[in-house]
Amino acid sequence: MPGTNLTRVEAQQRAKLLTVDSYEIDLDLSGAQEGGTYRSVTTVRFDSAEAGAETFIDLVAPAVHEVVLNGRPLDAAALFQDSRIALSGLEQGANELRVVADCAYTNTGEGLHRFVDPVDEQAYLYTQFEVPDARRVFASFEQPDLKATFRFTVQAPSGWTVISNSPTPEPTGADGTVWAFEPTPRISTYITALIAGPYHAVHSSYENPGTGQSVPLGIYCRPSLAEHLDSDAIFEVTRQGFDWFQEKFDYAYPFAKYDQLFVPEFNAGAMENAGAVTIRDQYVFRSKVTDAAYEVRAATILHELAHMWFGDLVTMEWWNDLWLNESFATYAEAACQAYAPGSKWPHSWTTFANSMKTWAYRQDQLPSTHPIMAEINDLDDVLVNFDGITYAKGASVLKQLVAYVGEDEFFQGVQAYFKRHAFGNTRLSDLLGALEETSGRDLKAWSKAWLETAGINVLRPEIETDADGVITSFAVRQEAPALPEGAKGTSTLRPHRIAIGLYDLDAASGKLVRGERVELDVTASESTQVPALVGKRRPAVVLLNDDDLSYAKVRLDEQSLAVVTEHLGDFESSLPRALCWASAWDMTRDAELSTSAYLDLVLAGIAKESDIGVVQSLHRQVKLAIDLYAAPAHRDTLLARWTEAALAHLRTADAGSDHQLAWARAFAATARTPEQLDVLEGLLEGTQTVEGLAVDTELRWAFVQRLAAVGRFDESEIAAEYERDRTAAGERHAATARAARPTPEAKAEAWASVVESDTLPNAVQEAVIGGFVQTDQRELLAPYTEKYFGVLQEVWESRSHEMAQQIAVGLYPAVQVSGETLARTDAWLGAGGGSAALRRLVSESRAGVARALNAQSADV
Repeated sequence: MPGTNLTRVEAQQRAKLLTVDSYEIDLDLSGAQEGGTYRSVTTVRFDSAEAGAETFIDLVAPAVHEVVLNGRPLDAAALFQDSRIALSGLEQGANELRVVADCAYTNTGEGLHRFVDPVDEQAYLYTQFEVPDARRVFASFEQPDLKATFRFTVQAPSGWTVISNSPTPEPTGADGTVWAFEPTPRISTYITALIAGPYHAVHSSYENPGTGQSVPLGIYCRPSLAEHLDSDAIFEVTRQGFDWFQEKFDYAYPFAKYDQLFVPEFNAGAMENAGAVTIRDQYVFRSKVTDAAYEVRAATILHELAHMWFGDLVTMEWWNDLWLNESFATYAEAACQAYAPGSKWPHSWTTFANSMKTWAYRQDQLPSTHPIMAEINDLDDVLVNFDGITYAKGASVLKQLVAYVGEDEFFQGVQAYFKRHAFGNTRLSDLLGALEETSGRDLKAWSKAWLETAGINVLRPEIETDADGVITSFAVRQEAPALPEGAKGTSTLRPHRIAIGLYDLDAASGKLVRGERVELDVTASESTQVPALVGKRRPAVVLLNDDDLSYAKVRLDEQSLAVVTEHLGDFESSLPRALCWASAWDMTRDAELSTSAYLDLVLAGIAKESDIGVVQSLHRQVKLAIDLYAAPAHRDTLLARWTEAALAHLRTADAGSDHQLAWARAFAATARTPEQLDVLEGLLEGTQTVEGLAVDTELRWAFVQRLAAVGRFDESEIAAEYERDRTAAGERHAATARAARPTPEAKAEAWASVVESDTLPNAVQEAVIGGFVQTDQRELLAPYTEKYFGVLQEVWESRSHEMAQQIAVGLYPAVQVSGETLARTDAWLGAGGGSAALRRLVSESRAGVARALNAQSADV
C-alpha cells in the first residue's frame, strides 16, 4: 500500500532478504532553537541474501538530497516516493547505503518533537519512534525484526546536553557542540532515542554488592520543573525494580546505563527506549497529589524498566505479538510493587483490579474486541491496537497463567526465554515453549482458549443449603456471552484458576472477614462442582475469583449481594472491596444495576473506603454514570445528591489528607448551583477556607475551569490565572478553560483551532478538546455532530496518526446519547468511507452511545 503504511507480508519478505548490521546516523540539530528542518545523514550496512535483489528503506522527510548504494549515486528524486526509497541491484552479501535528507521537527509527539518552554524560551527535543517513526529522523528498515547497532553523532547548540541509548560522551568541537556516541547493542529501530536541550540532570547509580554490578542512573527534566523533581523517590523505585527484576529474570540489566527523561507534550505515559526512557513530565508533580498518583508513577517507572528485558533485550518479531511486550511489562510492574521488599504499594493488585481490569473489561465488550494475540496485517492495524486488551487483558491473563503453572515455574521459564533469545526476536510459541519446559503443562489448549479468542466469561455461584444453612451443593456456572455485534470470532468457555472466598461479619469489629478460601480449576464447561464447600455453613458473602486470579466478570448470588450492598465498605481487605466495587460498576454499565442504585451503593460505602485510588475511581465512575447512564429525567436530582455529598465529604475529611484533596476535585467537577459555585470562587479568592486544603496551582485551575464552563468566568479571569502560572502547563489549562466556556463563540473558536487549523501542538490540541466537550452543554454542542462527520475523513487523511486519533475520538458526539447519534454514525459507517483504523475508532465510540442508551433505559 502506498503512503506511510507497511504490511506484514512486505516486512516478512524484507526480513528474508536482509540482515542489517549497523547504522551510523549524523544529525545536525544546531538550528533547533529556530525549528524548521535539520540535516540527517544515514549510513546503513546490511547483507542481502540475493544478488540483484530489490527492496526499500523507509524515510519520512521533506527532501532527500543523496542516495548512494555501494558507492553508486542514485537518482534520489526518482527513487523517493511516499515514505520509501526504492533500492535495486543489491550485492549478494555486504551492502552499504548512504542517505542524505532534510528531516522535519514535529509538534505532534511523533519523530523528533520540538517544544519551546514559555518560561525560559529554550527549545527542548526528544524522539518518539514507536511504532514506525524512526523513519522521520533517519532512513531505516522500519520493522522490529531487523535489529542492528546504532551509532549516533549529533551537532547541537552550545550549552545543550544530548542523551541517547549509549552513555553520554564528553562533547567535542570548538564550542563543545558535537556529541559522538558509542554504538548500541543490537536493538530494533523503534527503541532508539535522542533527547537534546538544556535539560536539568540528577545523577546516581544502582549498585549490586553481590555481583559488583554498577549501573549509572540519570533523571532529566526541564529547568523550569527542577524545583518539583523528587529525584530521590524516583531513584528509590528504580533501584527496587532493578533488584526484583534481576532476581526474577536471572539476567543482568543488558545496557550500559539507565536514564529516565521527563519530557514535555508526550503522547503516552512513557516509552521504553533502551537505556533512555522518556516519560511524560506531568509525572513531575507541581502541586499536591494523592498517593494514588505516586503509585501510578511508580508503576510507569517499573513498567518501562521491565521492558528493558521484555521488549528491548528480546523483541517480538512482528506487531501481532505486541502483547508479549506490553502485557508482560504491565504484569511485572504490578507484581514488583506487590512483592518487592520495601515497596510502598504492596496493595498494587487492588489497583490492578480497580483500574487495569476495568479497562480490559470495557475494551473487551466493544465491537473492536480481538484476541490478545491480535491479527496485525499492517502498521495501520497496530497503531490503534495499543488498547485495553493488549495491555490490561493480556496482563490479567498472564496473572492467570502464573496461578495456573506456578510462580516459580513461570519465572524459570522466563529466565530460559531471556537466555535463549537475548538480543533476538521471538514469537508467542517461543515463550510458551519455555514455560511448558519448566511447568510440565501443555499450554497449547490454554493458549488457544485465552490468547487466540476474544470476549469475557461470566462466573456465577450456584448454592443450595439445608434448613440449617449448611451448603448441600455448590457449583460455579460459567457463561460465554455473545461477542458484541460487529466483532469477529465467537465466544468461548475457558479454563479458569480461581479462588473462592467465604466472608462473615465479625461481631467485634463490624468487618467482613474471610474465614476460608478454596482454590480450584474451573473447567471450560458451563458448570464446575466444588465439593470442598459441601458441608460447610453458608457464609454471609461468597466471593468468586477472590484474590483476582482470573480474568472474568463475577456476579454475586442474591444473598451475598444483599450483604455487600449494605456492607461493601466493611471488607477488612482492600482487594475484595475493589472486586465488589468493580462488579457493581460492571453491572451498571451492563444495565443490570440502575445508575440511581449505583449512586446509592457508592454513597453508602465510600466513606469507609480507605484506598485512595479506589475512591478516585469511584468519583470518576459516578460522574460518568450520572452524565451518560442516568435517565435524563433523573440526572439533575442525582447530580444534586452527588455534589452535595462531595461537599460534605470535603468538609469532614481529615485536614490535609489525600481524601480531602480528592473530594475537592470531585466537588469542583460537578458544582453547579449558585451556592456551590460561590464555594469554588471563595476558595479561589481566599474568602472561604477548608482547614488543611491547599488551594495550589493545579487545584486552582480545576476550580477556574469549572467556573469557566458554567459561565462564571470569562477571558479576563482565565487570562489573570494564566498570569499567575505562565508555564506550559498553565498554557494547557487556560486553553481548556477557554474552550469550556458555554457560548457559541467559544465553541466555534475551539473547533476552528483544532479542526480548521493544524498548528496546535499535540498537548494543546488535547487540552482544547477536553474543554470543548462538556456534558452539561449538550444543546450547545448539538450542531457539531453533523460537522464532525463532515470533516472526519479529511482530518484523518491530512493529519499525523496521533493528532487525527485525538480528534476522531475526542470530538465524537459521545455526550449526545440518542438514537439520532447512532443513526448518523451508522450512516457514516454505511457509506463505506475511512480506513479500517478510523472505522474501528468510530465504531468503538458508537458502542459507548449504545451502551449509555441501554443504561438509561434501566435507570428509568
